[in-house]
Amino acid sequence: MTDIPVRVRPEIAALPAYKQGKQAGATAYKLSSNENPFDPLPGVVAAVRDAVAFNRYPDALAARLRARLAERFGVTDDRIHIAAGSVSILYQLAQAVASVGDEIVLPWRSFEAYPGIVTVTGATPVMVPLTDAAAVDLPALAAAVTDRTRAVFVCTPNNPTGAVVTQADFDAFVAAVPEDVLIVLDEAYVEFVTDAAAVNGERVIAAGHDNVVVLRTFSKAYGLAGLRIGYAVGHPRILDAARSAGIPLSVTAQAEAAALASLDAEDDLRERVAVVARRRDLLVDRLREIGWDVPTAQGNFVWLPAGDRSLEVAAAFEAADLVVRPFAGDGVRVSVGEEESIDRVVEVAASVRP
Repeated sequence: MTDIPVRVRPEIAALPAYKQGKQAGATAYKLSSNENPFDPLPGVVAAVRDAVAFNRYPDALAARLRARLAERFGVTDDRIHIAAGSVSILYQLAQAVASVGDEIVLPWRSFEAYPGIVTVTGATPVMVPLTDAAAVDLPALAAAVTDRTRAVFVCTPNNPTGAVVTQADFDAFVAAVPEDVLIVLDEAYVEFVTDAAAVNGERVIAAGHDNVVVLRTFSKAYGLAGLRIGYAVGHPRILDAARSAGIPLSVTAQAEAAALASLDAEDDLRERVAVVARRRDLLVDRLREIGWDVPTAQGNFVWLPAGDRSLEVAAAFEAADLVVRPFAGDGVRVSVGEEESIDRVVEVAASVRP
């Protein structure tokens, strides 16, 4: 590209930047970024306010949080890795295992950052279509693995469509993938899952699959999106490789303090998550009643399969002060937000139903 003043890799120059969910005005509901609609709990705010040693570097390994999470998962703390959001760990893992000539297999449509993460490594993203039910197609992912495959990403609940992978299907998938291929189980929305058959990273870790890394985040259910903190659970040597590919000292002391305080307040946070899950189920039912073919929703969002009308449908929501996330040609993702937004979402959806 001749408008760039230095020599940039052509595939990077052609790569669209990650597009964040659109911000909302003062009178609008922001339903575009899958954020937790509740304010942070007072104890979490207090913990952040107390972490005022800004003149000092944070603990590079977030040792207190690692120990706390290790206890939860029943593992040693070298099997926990903390970074600035689970997406940071995705970047690190991809950089650690893949380069030019390699491939990373991923479902599509899924988390929008996946293809870009792979491209930045120099590897090729192999994008496998979802099932007709808008779910990750595990047999198709396994069939796409070749000698060039270095990793497979599995997002469940799948963002933006909301469907989950079952435990039985994931177990079969792990058995079908070569043991030297990294499997990333991306569970950013796992706390919102109410389906008892869904895969759960804690069971996966307990099963001892050395090539599986489980990703989770404090951004969604715990409401710490603005502080950027997430974690991985997996084999120590894989996590060491991820750390080597990461930016040192990227997790602030304030983020670690907030995560620890959130774990202390987990009963209160789980109640909030349950409220969001009930709103989600209600919204799905109402959208189906007015004619939308909404797939199973197990995250904190619902998917409207609007196809070629996606931008038009999103514009109708925006005109009603509801900021949603369109994916051109595929559909519109609507985050589950404040209680007061539900009726308005249904009203607009009825006006643009298929």
